[in-house]
Amino acid sequence: MTKIKMCGLRRTEDIEFANRLKPDYIGYVFAKKSKRYITPEKAAELTKLLDADIVPVGVFVDETMENVIAAVKMGAVKMVQLHGSESEDFVSELKSLGIPVIKAFQVISAEDIAAAESSCADMVLLDSGKGSGRTFDWSLIGSIRRPYLLAGGITAENAAQAIRQLRPYGVDASSCLETDGFKDFAKMTAFAQAVREAEEQA
Repeated sequence: MTKIKMCGLRRTEDIEFANRLKPDYIGYVFAKKSKRYITPEKAAELTKLLDADIVPVGVFVDETMENVIAAVKMGAVKMVQLHGSESEDFVSELKSLGIPVIKAFQVISAEDIAAAESSCADMVLLDSGKGSGRTFDWSLIGSIRRPYLLAGGITAENAAQAIRQLRPYGVDASSCLETDGFKDFAKMTAFAQAVREAEEQA
């Protein structure tokens, strides 16, 4: 079953929406430059309201090791997603502490896929950019041999095509789930249904 990740949650109602729809993962954005930024402290409060079967993920961009670990220790997240230029050593250190890591790769060329394939992260995410909301050239993925999350412009309209064509481990959406910059339950529902229906038809 293709996993569903919904990213950029930051309000109590967002968590309520997620609890009703049951994605596999939700994401909090801890990058201060993002319009979806929330503090780890606020995320910890939201996670207390989150269904125990849904994994909360913290999205970081070139954050300090200390701050990443602190977000996990305070109970805000159970998994971290690194969207900057974090090194393999950085990933390895987090893993050595028992913290599962998703490493994001912006896919521009086949070399980016090769880097993703060789990453020591528990999981990799293939994206078009930092929240650009646009797809990248899926043909670049080629015959990648490890499971990956597919991000970057995945919507209710193209999720089925992505699942049929690429068979990703999971799909990750954020901007397409919003109206006027905030999560929209109808759009979240449409996305979840599109992924699950595509899976049934595959």
